[in-house]
Order: sequence, then C-alpha cells, then structure tokens
Amino acid sequence: MDRAQLADFLRTRREALQPEDVGLPRGPRRRTRGLRREEVATLCGMSTDYYSRIEQQRGPQPSEPMLAAIARGLHLSLDERDHLFRMAGHNTPGRALRGDHVNPGIMRILDRLDDTPAQVINGIAETLTQTRLAVALLGDETRHTGLARSLLHRWFTDPRARLIYPEDDHPTHSRFFASQLRVAYSRQGADSRAGRIVDVLLEESEEFAALWSAHEIGIPRDGPKRIRHPELGVLELHCQVLFDVDQAQALLVFTATPGTESYEKLQLLSVIGDRQPHT
Repeated sequence: MDRAQLADFLRTRREALQPEDVGLPRGPRRRTRGLRREEVATLCGMSTDYYSRIEQQRGPQPSEPMLAAIARGLHLSLDERDHLFRMAGHNTPGRALRGDHVNPGIMRILDRLDDTPAQVINGIAETLTQTRLAVALLGDETRHTGLARSLLHRWFTDPRARLIYPEDDHPTHSRFFASQLRVAYSRQGADSRAGRIVDVLLEESEEFAALWSAHEIGIPRDGPKRIRHPELGVLELHCQVLFDVDQAQALLVFTATPGTESYEKLQLLSVIGDRQPHT
C-alpha cells in the first residue's frame, strides 16, 4: 500500500469534481476547490472520518469493497479505478462485462435523478446502485450477496422476489428474465457468472429449465410495468432504459403518466421512505 500516492490521488480526484458533477448544490459560500471530504464520504457511503484518514495517510488499508465504493463515489474511469486498487495494495478487479464498476457517464446521469426512482444494473441484473426513491419503490436491491445478487437468480429460486409484481404478470416476467439471462450467457460464455447462474437454475427450477429449452433470447418489454407496493398498492410505471456504450450496464428510470393515479402514488414515495425487505 502506497499511502502517500493513494492520498494524493484521492485528493486530486476529489478536487477535480464539482458539486454539479455529482448532483449536489454548489451553494453561495463555497470556497473549497472541488468537493469537500464529507461530500465524497456521503457519495461513497462511508463515514467522513474513515475517508479523511485515508486522504491524510493515517487510515487502515481499505478493503476491496471500500475501494469499489470510493471509485463509484469519485466517478473514476476503469483505468483510474485500477490505479486506485494498486495504490491501496490490492490486485485490480477483472474487467468482465458483469463488472461492478458503474460507468462514470451513467453515474453522472443518476446523480441528477434524486427525485426519481432509478437504478443501475449490469448484464445479469445485479443492482449496482439505486436512488433513494428506487429503494422506496423496490427495496434495497444492493443488499444481496452471492448468486442472489442477480434478480435473474432470485426470481426462480426465492418466492419473495415475486411479491413485488402482481401474480398475473409472473409468467411474462419469467419469460423475459430467462431470455435476458440467455443474452448474458451468450455474451459472457459458459464459464462466466451468467453460466454459473444457468447451471444452478437448471438444477433447481423446473420452470426455468422449460423456459431455457425454448431458446428465447432478448424478448422486448413494451408497455408499462405493474409494481406492487405494500402501502401504495399497484403502480403502473414506464421503465425507460439507457445503456452504456458497451451494453454492459443499464440505467433504469421509472416514471408514471402525469395525471394518473400511479403518478400521484409516485409522488408519495419520498414521504413513505425506504421499502422494507421481505423476511
């Protein structure tokens, strides 16, 4: 771990970011060049003291998850992320298409959607980051570990994953998710994480095995999506999708038609707060 180089790198990246780059108000009395340490710490989901100690060359060696969070918070490119890991004494993460590093351009857009349910997913439907209203609408989808990080895996193995959608819509979602997994499998190969999910689901889910044998791939999802909220009931929402240049990650933005009941319900999400996970 090169403490001096790590600290200097973090400082220069922090000072290069402006508040408007990450969706923060500038304010009339800002004197700090770039972002403040406490702002970066909030973006990274860690305490100001922890982040500050790293910048001051007196903190512990950051773990790989902490470094990944810092890379997302500072909107680092892949090359910058790899440099961050090396300075901290870790091997650089692999650059598979399922990578957890959020594309900086996608992240800049997400930062401006604080009043909208939106989230970033990768090719196997692992949620990488969410806005606070996405958590209120869908629950914290970043809390899962292992293969369960993928909604494609949870859908066919955990009945709780289906509670968010009306039961009448389950067959449509099953076809779509199976076809989405086939796209990931085709791109990443049998030895990838997508391949491991396929192997597990073929063993554990008869429904998935039947859908997989149909060889449907890339089924389009048109029209609104119905989402069931425990307090607001069913919302009919449009899901707009923006892909990054490699088609490896997608930004999902949930909106409702103005003047509808679902639009009014969507406005209440910020009042209700985070959706609690199913137990």
